[in-house]
Amino acid sequence: MSTQSSSAIKRITIALLGRSIDTERREEVLIEKLGAVRYRDAYAIRTVAGEAWLFDYGVLVGWDLPEDLRQQLVNDLEDIIEDPSANSLTEHYSYTIDSGQPFSVQHDMLSIPDQEQLTRLGLSHAFAQSAKLGFFEDAAQQVIQRNAHISKQLAATGKVPLSRRELAKLRGVLFDTSSDITLHFNLLDTPEFFWDYPELEAGYLRLAKYLDLTPRIEIMNKKLGTIHELLDMLAAEQHHKHSAFLEWIIIVLIAVDIVVYFL
Repeated sequence: MSTQSSSAIKRITIALLGRSIDTERREEVLIEKLGAVRYRDAYAIRTVAGEAWLFDYGVLVGWDLPEDLRQQLVNDLEDIIEDPSANSLTEHYSYTIDSGQPFSVQHDMLSIPDQEQLTRLGLSHAFAQSAKLGFFEDAAQQVIQRNAHISKQLAATGKVPLSRRELAKLRGVLFDTSSDITLHFNLLDTPEFFWDYPELEAGYLRLAKYLDLTPRIEIMNKKLGTIHELLDMLAAEQHHKHSAFLEWIIIVLIAVDIVVYFL
């Protein structure tokens, strides 16, 4: 890892590469091929300039990492990224080293008190969680928008114009999205890294506050609640259709029984 100058303004680049890292091949590619060092759920990747951290949940954080090296690294990681993002959106921040001064952040500019690698890792956790939360936010919003017409149709007509099979498939899609977010929501908890380095947690928490992680998580919970309400509504509609189908079968059987009785 390279050392950081205390005078110049440096750049931080955050990118969500995909859903997660392939657990079966990560050791081979990251440690054996790229010489990475693991810190719980993050890997420090060696580069000729700058610094890169790759997180298990598919986020790459670069500190003063030249764009050509960052792109080369992304290409090297392609084989171990599961469900890669169609568009690897990146975010950019700036930072300086102000020795002896407390950590601060304002207008996307970070002031870091030292040049320690673990200090940058602690802050990288907040950036990585923000990027992953953005992925969850987009996934939930897309599902809500794609299915907004269902609740409108139900309000207008009193029924959902879908077959039982279509309803079941739609419920499966909604449940898959909701459960995927819920199962991985623990990624947004305070990382276990700070159990080992509690002295770095204050900087992480300050950056997490700046990135609005807690308010965004609360909004995400409301979005998940909307998806669950839609699931419950579809379940009720499916149950209604099934009950109506059974009622018609009973009516037909009674009618047949009456006809046979009088023949």
